[in-house]
Formats: sequence, structure tokens, C-alpha cells
Amino acid sequence: MCQQCSYKKLLSAANLEATPNRVDVLEVVGDNRFPLSANDIYQILTRRSSINQVTVYRILDLLVDQGVVERLSTGGRASYYGLAPSENHPKHPHFYCKECGQMDCLNPESLSVDTHPLWNTYPGRIDKVEIRVDGICKNCLKRDVAASKLTLP
Repeated sequence: MCQQCSYKKLLSAANLEATPNRVDVLEVVGDNRFPLSANDIYQILTRRSSINQVTVYRILDLLVDQGVVERLSTGGRASYYGLAPSENHPKHPHFYCKECGQMDCLNPESLSVDTHPLWNTYPGRIDKVEIRVDGICKNCLKRDVAASKLTLP
């Protein structure tokens, strides 16, 4: 659990009623150290309560629209969800493993990108800048090396 956040206060600050389902969804998102897919969130929730999958998607959409949760792109059709940047959760880049689909949070200092020139020169409205690094995670690399050793004559 995020020791710095009160999920009910986050909902209240976004002018949202802290319904049990909203709090449950926000707890699952906030209690993980890495972003989760909507299906992952749904699977975790079904272990402890009866909630409809459509309800989970609707709550996630609402939380994203209100700026409580951030929707992160995988480059494909899937999305992952994490707490939106705030005073307790600084904006940071993410690493997406192209092999297993795991998305990890990177340290905010690990990749520095100055977006000020973009904000100052782009004539339109920029709503979000998302930085994602794609590659192969260490677990998949280890598995691939182990598998290649098994196939050697």
C-alpha cells in the first residue's frame, strides 16, 4: 500500500464519491509497485469481492478522466494503469518488456527529458507527455539464455 496516500482523499479531491468499488480499484492500482493491465486489476479484485469486469473498466476510465489514475500505453492496443503523478508520486518513465508484457516503473532520475522547449514551441495544446522505454526485461533475458543452453548440441 502507498503509505503516503489516502485513497478516499484522492477520490474526494477529484470530486468523486468514495464508493467501495472505486476504493477497491484504486487500492489495487496504488498497492502495486508497477502498472497493471485492466484485466490484472479485475483478476486481483475477483479474489476478494464480486465485481463485474465492465464495472472495473468504467471505474478505470472515470479515474483516468479525473486525473487520479494514469493510463499508460504499451504501443499496442493494451493499456496499463498506475497512480497519476502527484506530490507523492513524481512523473517517471516506464520500461515495457516486448517479450512478457511486464511494465515497470523507472526511477525519475534514470531518464531525463527536458520537455520545456516542446511546451514553448508547439502551437497546440499538449495534455500529456509519456516516456516509455521498450526492450527485454532481465527475467526474459535469463529465460532465453537458459533455453538456448538446453538446445545446444
